[in-house]
Parts: sequence; structure tokens; C-alpha cells
Amino acid sequence: MNWLLLIIAGLFEVGFATCLGKAREATGSAAFWWMAGFFLCLSLSMSLLYKATQTLPIGTAYAVWTGIGAFGTVLIGIFVFKEPVHFWRLFFLFTLIASIIGLKFVSV
Repeated sequence: MNWLLLIIAGLFEVGFATCLGKAREATGSAAFWWMAGFFLCLSLSMSLLYKATQTLPIGTAYAVWTGIGAFGTVLIGIFVFKEPVHFWRLFFLFTLIASIIGLKFVSV
């Protein structure tokens, strides 16, 4: 169950990074709502991370949480913010995921 909470926390990390990027592009009341989304996602992400670390090793949980956030944020950057895609960027993104999966398997 705590692994599921950790994955959801990582998805909310993607959410707060996305809201931050959209707030940077927005003006007026739209920027306010994107920042409100940022703080909501941030709060939910941290709360779920805290809950997950009550039974999971903190080092592994934090690495998985940041990995999910990094992976998802890069994908959002590519598909939503039209950031560049090239071989080395994707190569290191997938090595990050492989390392996180490895951490999960060696953590008991």
C-alpha cells in the first residue's frame, strides 16, 4: 500500500512542477490559479511522501519519489512545453528509471 502512496506522491510532484511551469507562462488570475494548483499538489505530494516513509526506507522512498517526478516532468516538458528531444536526454532519462527500479528491488 505504501508503494502505491509513493507512486501517487510522485505523480503529484509532476503536477506541482507542471503547475509551476504553467504559472510562469500565465498572467493575471490564470497565474494565481496555476499557483494555487502548485501549492495543492505540493501539499498532497509531501503528505503522501511522509505517509509512505513511515514504513519504507527514506533513501529509497525519496529516490523513487524524485525519479517519478523527474521522469514525469521531463515528459510533460517534452509534450506540453515543447522542450527538445534528443538521444542523450532520453538515454539518461531511461538510466534514471533503471536505477530507481534497481533500488526498489534491492530494498527490503
